[in-house]
Formats: sequence, C-alpha cells, structure tokens
Amino acid sequence: MSDYAPPNDPLDVLHEDHEIVVLNKPAGLLSVPGKAAHLADCLLTRVQEVFPTALLVHRLDRDTSGVMVFGLTPHAQRHLGLQFEKRQVKKTYVARVRGRLEPKTGTVDLPLIVDWPNRPRQKVCHETGKAAVTDWRVQRYGDDETRVRLMPKTGRSHQLRVHMLALGHPILGDPLYAEGRARDYPRLMLHSEELRLRHPDGGAGMSFRAKAPF
Repeated sequence: MSDYAPPNDPLDVLHEDHEIVVLNKPAGLLSVPGKAAHLADCLLTRVQEVFPTALLVHRLDRDTSGVMVFGLTPHAQRHLGLQFEKRQVKKTYVARVRGRLEPKTGTVDLPLIVDWPNRPRQKVCHETGKAAVTDWRVQRYGDDETRVRLMPKTGRSHQLRVHMLALGHPILGDPLYAEGRARDYPRLMLHSEELRLRHPDGGAGMSFRAKAPF
C-alpha cells in the first residue's frame, strides 16, 4: 500500500436512524483499520467517534468513494450482513474506464482469486477462482474513455477493477491495475453511487444515493 494520507473531510452522513447510519465515504480513506499503526485511521473509527455503537457490515476499497451502511445494533449488523451474503443488496457503481467500452450493455462472468505473489492484486482464475459476476451499462463516451454504470452481483475483492481490466478497459486512476496514462489521474475513478436494501426494523425497502464527484 502506498503512503497513507487519508482526507480529513467531515463525515458525510446520508441517513441515520435507530438501527443504521449511511455515509458517503471519501476516496483515499480505509474502510477498516490496516495492520500497521499508521493505518489506524479509517471510516469505521471515525464513524464510531460520532456513533459509538456503529458496527461494520461491508467494505469499500480505500481508493473507492461512495455509499456505505453501518449497523448501530448487533441485530442491524446481522440483518444487513445476511442481505449482503445472500446477494439481496442491489449495488450500483459509477466508473470512468479507458477506451470505448462496447457493446453498451453486458455482463462479465469471470471467477476471481487473490494473486498471492502480487497481493493485494486479484486475478481471474477458472480453476480456483470464486464466482464473480458484474453487469455494466454505458452512460456516455468521452475522449478515449467511457463512463459506465457497474452493477456487481457478487462482492469479491477488487471485482469491478479486475473485471474492467479483463475487458481491456481498466478503471482510470487505478494504482494497481491501470498502466501508463490510464493511471495518471488524481484518484481511482470508481464510486459507489447507490445501495438498495431492506431496513433491519420492519424490512421496508430503502435506497441511498451519493452523486459521483467526478
């Protein structure tokens, strides 16, 4: 992991109630603490300073921004965790990728596993990889880039980043998977735009959105 200098943005709370709190995570901030002492600052500890009972439900990569939900009770954590585990949470991301992604809609179905000699990188492996599926829908084309919505059906580590790379269209600004000019951006151009889930108290469907900052 490169030098860790997380942003000092104030918490961007999208929703809070007696069971959950939903935030817009900034890029460059870890979701949970790293192993080394200098990686202690993360969204979880910042959230717990304001919401002391907050519990982790899922993660976003350090370099990814966007919507994250935390449980405020053990019941909420379990309820939400099961929704993620059973793939009932609908996730939508926005990304800018290199080149012209065609066709305008499609699905990547490529199993993934950690690339041990090069971890934390992940790789496609048909023998030992775990199932990973991503739907995509092009929003618009730019100058040698494509803005695309990504809807992962599974939640593998680095799934969107490796799937776009496998299509030949790495996400711009990706420090692990992009090369050359595609890497020369101020941040990873990947943002968790929307989470749709059921509220732990009563099961009502809810949707939380945060506009992409790029």
